Amino acid sequence: MKLTLKKLGPGFLFAGAAIGVSHLVQSTRAGADFGFGLVWALLLINAVKYPFFEFGPRYAAATGESLLQGYHKIGKPVVVAYFILTFATMFTIQIAVTIVTAGIAMFLFGSGSIVLWTAIITGICFCILSIGRFKFLDTLMKIIVICLTISTVVAVGLALPENPVNLAQTFPIETASIAFLIAFMGWMPAPLDISIWQSIWTVEKKKLDPSITPKNSRFDFNVGYVTTIIIAIGFLSLGALVMFNSGQGFSNKGDEFANQLISMYTSSLGEGAMIIIAVAALTTMLSTTLTTLDGSPRVMKSSSELITGRSYKRGYLFWLLILIAGTLSIFFFLLSEMKTLIDIATILSFITAPFYAIFNYKVITSTHTPKSAQPSKFMRVYSLISISILVVFSGWYLFTLL
Repeated sequence: MKLTLKKLGPGFLFAGAAIGVSHLVQSTRAGADFGFGLVWALLLINAVKYPFFEFGPRYAAATGESLLQGYHKIGKPVVVAYFILTFATMFTIQIAVTIVTAGIAMFLFGSGSIVLWTAIITGICFCILSIGRFKFLDTLMKIIVICLTISTVVAVGLALPENPVNLAQTFPIETASIAFLIAFMGWMPAPLDISIWQSIWTVEKKKLDPSITPKNSRFDFNVGYVTTIIIAIGFLSLGALVMFNSGQGFSNKGDEFANQLISMYTSSLGEGAMIIIAVAALTTMLSTTLTTLDGSPRVMKSSSELITGRSYKRGYLFWLLILIAGTLSIFFFLLSEMKTLIDIATILSFITAPFYAIFNYKVITSTHTPKSAQPSKFMRVYSLISISILVVFSGWYLFTLL
């Protein structure tokens, strides 16, 4: 078991990055607003995105390169497009996860403001990444994700006997409901560009342990991916069992949402578990804040090096500081527009999903990938069907806007 856990790593980092706003916020709200009616959307989008996330560690383990380097072999304009898309969304994605983390910290410690806790959490994450880098992050994620999975499954198990279950499915037709559905699916289990982060983390893991094989890497990813699905269903179930048809709704304010979320857990587990649940929720969101704060600078450094053809020794630190400065600036000066900014980020994540799906598929099926690592015929057909579904959903959403 110890040996297996040592081999695992990037899959847990993926889970740590994914289990944040999409799970704690979006999945819980889906359950609170629609009951179990959006389980179909949750399962569908996880199935559709699976191959393109899996191609990240598959390519990295087989070639020792990240997907970004694979993009570059297809053509520099692809990397330029990726650079622009990432720069356009990385600040709002970071603030989205940080503000929820700050709200939970406020609830747990009972003092301070959302502004103060945002600054404190950002500072803590910066110190961890500056000092510990990948090795510390690798170890921390395993502990957090395992603990969260256990606590979520226990909470749902205790809530089930006390509440009726209605598995009737819902397909939203109202504009506001469609917008929520798109935002929900856009970040479920995570934006597709995290497949590139996953490939970079896999390269970093191989530096720490060169004995890791492509088979180890795929197993690691599958463990992380299945974990995110289980936890997403768990949060949706808690929202459905505790909040649906209760006459209550979740607040858009970080501190109030945190209070409601933890109260929802303790209504299932009992008041005595409040501190445990609050700490679990805080560490969960802290893990997401950490992994997103690590992932974006890594890919911005790599993409800028590929575009310019130059190596930047302190490129990671430069982009880390840019991300922190931009995130705090948006928070302090555009806080009143936060909901709009987050909506834009989630919608962009959804409508750009076909871009990442198509190019991940092109990279993994190209001559740059060893034959032994290329997907099977079944996986190729599965991928093409999934690309078609993503294109149709993106087109459908854009049509509803018009």
